[in-house]
This record gives sequence, C-alpha cells and structure tokens, in this order.
Amino acid sequence: MPTPPVLPPAADSASLAWRPFLLLWLKIGALGFGGPAGQIALMHRELVEQRGWLDDARFLRALNFCMLLPGPEAQQLATWCGWRLKGTRGGLAAGLLFVLPGALVLALLTGLYLSVGNVAGVRAALFGVQAVVLALVALALSRVAAKALRDRLAWALAIMAFVLLFFFAVPFPLVVLAAGVAGWLFGPRLPAEPVPDRGNWGRSARSALFWAGLWAAPLAGLALWLGPAHGMTTLGLFFAKMATVTFGGAYAAMAWVTQAAVETHGWLNAREMLIGLGLAESTPGPLVLVFQFVGGLAGARIAGPWDAAWVGVLLGMVLVLWVTFVPSFLWIFALAPHLDGLAARPGLARALSGISAAVVGVMANLALWFALHLLFHTVEAEQWGLLRLWRPTGEFDPSAAGIALIAWALLGAAKRPMGVVILLGAGAGWGLYALGVATPI
Repeated sequence: MPTPPVLPPAADSASLAWRPFLLLWLKIGALGFGGPAGQIALMHRELVEQRGWLDDARFLRALNFCMLLPGPEAQQLATWCGWRLKGTRGGLAAGLLFVLPGALVLALLTGLYLSVGNVAGVRAALFGVQAVVLALVALALSRVAAKALRDRLAWALAIMAFVLLFFFAVPFPLVVLAAGVAGWLFGPRLPAEPVPDRGNWGRSARSALFWAGLWAAPLAGLALWLGPAHGMTTLGLFFAKMATVTFGGAYAAMAWVTQAAVETHGWLNAREMLIGLGLAESTPGPLVLVFQFVGGLAGARIAGPWDAAWVGVLLGMVLVLWVTFVPSFLWIFALAPHLDGLAARPGLARALSGISAAVVGVMANLALWFALHLLFHTVEAEQWGLLRLWRPTGEFDPSAAGIALIAWALLGAAKRPMGVVILLGAGAGWGLYALGVATPI
C-alpha cells in the first residue's frame, strides 16, 4: 500500500516542539470527560485561550466543519487541530492520543463487567448506573432540542424522525438522508459570499484512497479468514457502515446502534446497552467508545476458531475501534485543506440544519426506548402491518424511576459532576439491594 500524502503543517507552527505537543494531547485525552461539549471546551481552553496555538475564528470554523461530517466530531476536531499545527503526523498523533486513554480504560471496564457482571451486588450497582444514564439521555435531549428546534420545519423534521423510528422502525440512515434533503430543499436561504478553495483536490483524492484502503483492510481480512457471513465480519461491516452515515453526534448514533445491536443482531440486551453508555459517560474520551463495549460483548458471544473467550472480546473491541475512528482521519486529511470553501457553502449548512433537527427525534426515540426497558424490565414489540408498538409486560419499577429523577435533578438543576452522580447512582442501586428493597436484574 502506498504511503499517505503528507499534508503540510500550518505556516506559523514550525517552532512548536513535538514534546509539548504530544504531552498536551495526552493530557486532553486523559482529561476529556463530559462528552463532546466538555472535550471541545477543553481543547479550546488549552489550544486557543492558554497557549494561543490557534486563533478563535479558525478553531470555530473547524468545529462547524467537523459537525458537517459523520462520526465523532470531537475526535475529528482534535485531528484537525493536530493537522493544522504539525501536519499529517500531528493530526494522526492528536487523533490517536485523544482516543487511546479512554479506550484503554473502557477495555479494562469491559473485561471487569464480563468477569463479575453477574454478581448480584455488581448487578445492583449497575442497575443504579442505568437509571442515571436515562437521566443523562433526557437532559441531552432537552439541550439539543433547545438549540435545534427554532422554526416549524425543524419541529416537523424532529417529529417525523421520531415517528418513523419509534413506530415504523425505518432504518436510521434513511431518516438522516431524508432530513438532510428536506433541510437542503426547504431550509432558509441566507446570503453568503463565495470563498475560494485553495486546496489540492488531487492530493486529497490520494489521501482519501489511502485511508479508505487502510480502513477496509481488516474487513477484507476477516471476510477471507472467517467468511463474509461470519458474526465477526458482520460486526465489523455494521460499525463500518455506521461510521459513514451517523451525523448528529454520539446520541444519534446510539439510537441506530441500539436498534441493530439489541433487536437485530442480539449482541447484547437493552440493559447492557445502558451499562455500556454509563461506563463511557464516566471515562475520558469520545462518548462513542460505548461501541467498543458493544464490540467486546459481541466478541464474547460470537463463536470463532479461537480457544480462549478473551480473544473474541479483544478482537471485537479492536475491530469496532478501528472501523469507527479510522474514517475520521480520512475525512480530515482529505477535506481539511478545503475547509474554508466547504464551510461557506449554504446548501451544506441547510442540510446540516435539517439533520440536526431530526437528531432531536432520534434522541427522543432512544430516550423512550431506554425508559420503557428500564422502568418496566420486560417490553414486547407488537406489529400491526407497518406499525410497530412497544407494550410493557413487566411491572413498573419505582426504584429505577426514583434514581433517574434524583439524577436528573442533580445533573440539571444542581449541576453536579457527571462522574459523581454516576457513582451515587451505583451506590443507590447497591444500597436498595442491600436493604432488600430492589432485586438486581
């Protein structure tokens, strides 16, 4: 495979030494709690406010550009910042260091869950974590809705997305595509000045081909080794597809992954999905590291030609990490030189606005789906032609509702740190079990 085209660093960064550059990105990766908002704020403080390595206007323009791309926008922004400061090698280093600390922590937590997750006391603590996660999703939904739903078109697209996903099980990519087209066609047309594109599209094409080949190589290897229909190949192909169409942030991607991983493939159940999200929320790094947890559990349950179960777990986690994050390098290294020209196109902005509105409906679907499975323990889907209805078949669990409401108040009104609230939720779940009030499930 040919070497990737090396893109030049920023003209004003020649004096920036590698040691402080790498140490800073290791720090950002290790302290990047709080989801995309917290991570982007941390990068802005370190790179713009404290060190002045980037100016505010360029940082914000890059952020808007990354929000146009599928995949984790915070990691893409980190990659862009590294590229801007130290070229391709800097972008690669920044993107990797942004992800690796959290990935290592979550790998350990996934192993612990698989080892002791069935112990009653541990299950009780994780039950409390699930209730806190429900509150987190509800708060995220309210915040995104406040920003995205500013006109009738946005409200219509949000409602459309919710109805199509929750009641008709329309595939997530089709919903996103429809919302983007609707935003492009019917969104407000604002005047914009054309910005010249100073990038080299030939170099960008070579970069895209290199990274696309690197991204696809493990999938091709799995198909040759295990067969195209093997569960591990299916796992890789699903998350590869997810990485190319999931606009709108981690919670939007979660809706599609949850639908497929739980209902279609059976890699894990709804409660385990909540546990994984709770673990990802309480560790540094991108929130989409929850997919690593999904990959680990799927790998543990997919039969293969390996004798030890941990091989499947490790293979599943590494595979999901690879196909989820490598595309970010493709997008940035291929498109970053064209940032100014692309970001100034009003059609893209209108399409993104439509997708952002639909994400509210996507998140509402996820929140309601999680709530039904957490609060009623067992839920069954009933199909009436094209219409799908969810019917709770278990009893309402007041302890789960109580923990979720308290967590919502602590996170929202009281502004308590997320990690602290997750620990409190785990303690509450264990305490209710110890008192005999709740039974771990």
